[in-house]
Amino acid sequence: MNSFTFDPDRRLFLNSMAWGAAGLALPGLFTAPGAFAEELARTPAQTEGPFYPDKLPLDTDNDLLIVNNTITQAVGEVTYLSGRILDAKGNPVRNALVEIWQCDSNGSYLHTKSGNRDKYNANFQGYGRFLTSSTGEYYFRTIKPVPYPGRTPHIHYKILKGGKELLTTQCYIKGHAGNDKDGVLRGMKDAKGRDSLMVDFVPLKDSKIGELTAKFDLVLGQTPEA
Repeated sequence: MNSFTFDPDRRLFLNSMAWGAAGLALPGLFTAPGAFAEELARTPAQTEGPFYPDKLPLDTDNDLLIVNNTITQAVGEVTYLSGRILDAKGNPVRNALVEIWQCDSNGSYLHTKSGNRDKYNANFQGYGRFLTSSTGEYYFRTIKPVPYPGRTPHIHYKILKGGKELLTTQCYIKGHAGNDKDGVLRGMKDAKGRDSLMVDFVPLKDSKIGELTAKFDLVLGQTPEA
């Protein structure tokens, strides 16, 4: 059992099987290793930024909307974020630790020097992690990212394996008006690289409360042997 799966006591109805039943399509999830004729384009690295948590929360699971089994959910557009971690040949990378962190709905990070720190939503975990399965899959429940002064909406990612950091990057909302003005994105000269970091946030089929889904696959270079 994956040690970072959703806590069943939280009564979350979505797990890896239920996502498909709810209408979340994950195309190519079970592609055979080595099936790609050419190497995949690697996901571009991006800055970690100044707001990686300076003190990790006690709760570090993959549900960022509930902290330590409290009953109050964080404010924001609920998003089921998933994807795969692949090597450059399209093989799934198992047992990779996927970390994400992002600001809350007020634009504040889980960091003592973040802006709006006094307005931080205590019900938002702000950071989560997940150990990938044999198919390289990861899952998070979080909020759709929001802008804050100087940055377009984004979610930070860090991928590690065997104690080695393999990739640090960010993903963005595809088509968001703030992307063209974002300094980090504008610093990328490779248009295809920028496009690979853009993610569609789309309505979850049959959701009655406006939940969203988003899929972001990450392609690494060489990875340590499992």
